[in-house]
Amino acid sequence: MTFKDLNLTEPIFRAIQEEKYTHPTPIQQQAIPIVLQGRDLLGCAQTGTGKTAAFAVPMLQLLSSKPAPQNRHIRALILTPTRELAIQIDESFKAYGRHTRLKSMVVFGGVSQHGQTESLRRGTDILIATPGRLLDLINQKYINLKQLEIFVLDEADRMLDMGFVHDVKRVITHIPQQRQTLFFSATMPPEISKLADSILKNPLRVEVTPVSSTAEKVRQAVYYVDKNDKKSLLIHLLQDKDIESVLVFTRTKHGADKVARDVVKAGISAEAIHGNKSQNARQRALQNFKTRQTRVLVATDIAARGIDVEDLSHVINYELPNVPETYVHRIGRTGRAGASGIAISFCDSEERAFLKDIHKLIVKTIPVEDNHPFPATNNPANNKLAPMPQSIDKHRQPRETNGNGGNRSFGNGTSRSQNSRSGRPQPRTGKFV
Repeated sequence: MTFKDLNLTEPIFRAIQEEKYTHPTPIQQQAIPIVLQGRDLLGCAQTGTGKTAAFAVPMLQLLSSKPAPQNRHIRALILTPTRELAIQIDESFKAYGRHTRLKSMVVFGGVSQHGQTESLRRGTDILIATPGRLLDLINQKYINLKQLEIFVLDEADRMLDMGFVHDVKRVITHIPQQRQTLFFSATMPPEISKLADSILKNPLRVEVTPVSSTAEKVRQAVYYVDKNDKKSLLIHLLQDKDIESVLVFTRTKHGADKVARDVVKAGISAEAIHGNKSQNARQRALQNFKTRQTRVLVATDIAARGIDVEDLSHVINYELPNVPETYVHRIGRTGRAGASGIAISFCDSEERAFLKDIHKLIVKTIPVEDNHPFPATNNPANNKLAPMPQSIDKHRQPRETNGNGGNRSFGNGTSRSQNSRSGRPQPRTGKFV
């Protein structure tokens, strides 16, 4: 199937062509016709599958096909958890709708509201917003949603993780009951299913991958390492010059700053991005990363949800998340739009319970890479504390992956590991390819 088969109007189709899109992703193939029918939609798809275009393209067509109101008012609202993601969605609407007369804008917190309120006074058709700033501007009477036609709740599971569910419910009280609602989430835990049931009317469901699955082309590995050695292991891996850009995850803002400083001290360009950074600083750091001026971007989960970087080949979990669904989101930053990617996770003794929960969620065991200079003191790979899958080296692909990844490598150690079946030491290349 091509975009030409989706019955798009000429202005929308022309914009899609200018973006050099030819074939829709599975979520786009299924969602676009449903949205064009005016139906409510429940979409479950992992990050990087093209969810934004799946709702933006048909929304633009629906809105542009109706007579423009005499006084411009908000006809569509997209609610999203982070400012980075809100900005990214607004850019997509502007790109796909460049040949229509529709206007979009974005509002989010962390910056002065003056520029946003001035834009609202001039009017907009499509509003992309984060919950806090939206409710604030509603309370100040800058925003009126009484004539809303389409409501989109994007990244619903992240809304739950960030404690925005009550804000979402408050927003819903300000919008008409008669509306089209589109609900998207990368994972579908029970709480999210309950929320979907409360706001959707007879929805059609689109699920392009199993719930809570990881992208097949993202090749994963876990490195058991003591907590105090994580910095040294990260620097060791970054010595590989083939790794052009890496997104590193930490659990805390303080941890992100510290890791970025350690990497810079090692002579490697790095910046941190998290909620305590100003909006300008976050956008500058993200732009530097996208243009490869910065090689390493260290991020917290909240800040990283809107990061969409083309050809990002590597993600490193410096600290494992304590919420297993977050692992899916993190490694979904690589391997996007069908590309291959590599996801490395450091695991210290305190994080092994987190790793166990991740294994349960993704229904697979992440391969262990035990050939590195900083093995954990009590390495589960050397005893029966945890199963040891085939390790990754440049001559052998682990059974858990499809082997379609690129040709990049990690590490250059020379140690030997014990083969659990034969009992004989086996030579190892030290490369993660």
